[in-house]
Amino acid sequence: MKYREFGKTGIEVSALGFGCMRLPLIEGSESEVDVAKSIRLIRHGIDKGINYIDTAYPYHGGKSEGITGQALLDGYRERVYLATKLPSWLVKSREDMDAFLDVQLERLGTDYIDFYLIHTLNAAYWPDLIEHGLFDFIARAKASGKIRHIGFSFHDDLPIFKEIVDGYDWEFCQIQYNFMDTAYQAGLEGLEYAASRGLGIVVMEPLRGGSFLRNIPDDIDALWKSSADVSSPADTALRFVWDHGSVGTVLSGMSSMEQLEQNLESAGRADAGTLSSDEKKIVARVRDTYVSRIIAACTNCKYCMPCPSGVDIPVNLTYLNNTSVYNSVEQFKVSYTQFFAESKKASACTSCGLCEEACPQHISIIDCLKRLDGIMS
Repeated sequence: MKYREFGKTGIEVSALGFGCMRLPLIEGSESEVDVAKSIRLIRHGIDKGINYIDTAYPYHGGKSEGITGQALLDGYRERVYLATKLPSWLVKSREDMDAFLDVQLERLGTDYIDFYLIHTLNAAYWPDLIEHGLFDFIARAKASGKIRHIGFSFHDDLPIFKEIVDGYDWEFCQIQYNFMDTAYQAGLEGLEYAASRGLGIVVMEPLRGGSFLRNIPDDIDALWKSSADVSSPADTALRFVWDHGSVGTVLSGMSSMEQLEQNLESAGRADAGTLSSDEKKIVARVRDTYVSRIIAACTNCKYCMPCPSGVDIPVNLTYLNNTSVYNSVEQFKVSYTQFFAESKKASACTSCGLCEEACPQHISIIDCLKRLDGIMS
């Protein structure tokens, strides 16, 4: 296992971190976690050198923290840095923050959290949490020893990311980054911005939730197989992220021993600046081929917003593109139906046409929304 310095914390974290949001499920079940198998998997990862374990309040319907806590019994807790997250969207008062942290400590069976994140910060949650006393909560939780290092995870656009980075003396942050998302959300610019301010960098979705590995289109599969330097799409995608020297740990949600062993093997070669020129060329060609599958060339300029009917047009177009780019409907249908408000979905479009008049890319937005509605229905 390779280890990397984690920003200004001075701590060295394993290049591969274990993300506990995709634990193995009981065969035949869509939601019931196989606890025994999960514990074996987490402990095997630790035995092989993983020292960064990441979970969160809502993962696996609130069960992940408890299962992670069980895995860290028998001396395993002392061998790792444990990370979990404050559920920002559920906080309605200053007292809620303390209450959630205490519940998490109990679930995890520990007196302290090594790396505590304010979960999924964005332009809406950030000012709301400040108003509810976020900074006082952090100061008191650190003073009490309940949390040792403070950071945040992020899901929004680059400008608000920079505002959050500069808005508090954070020690680390967690961002989405992979070879397709170098200019998405925080992206490469955000990664380097945070690193320049001494923040440790945790990368999530290095394989874009497995999108790079499932239903690979034939033309992209041929590209991956065209070079002897490319051992596998997963290995190359992970090493693309590790190739950046400022990245601390890369989280992978591993749900089988096979996935864990493959990622451990890749992590053994997780040095910065070692991706070969041929591998970089293949990655660039794969990226370009994925991009060519985009249906709506949306730049997220938001000139189409606000929609008078309440439709979140850019997000809907992103879903439409993702189903095409990654050759998968079911994967994105789950999040679209469960986590996206009905009032913002494509089905709320009234075909008024104002969005198309405002779109500088001249996208046929109405047709795209109708197409997405048909796919997701």
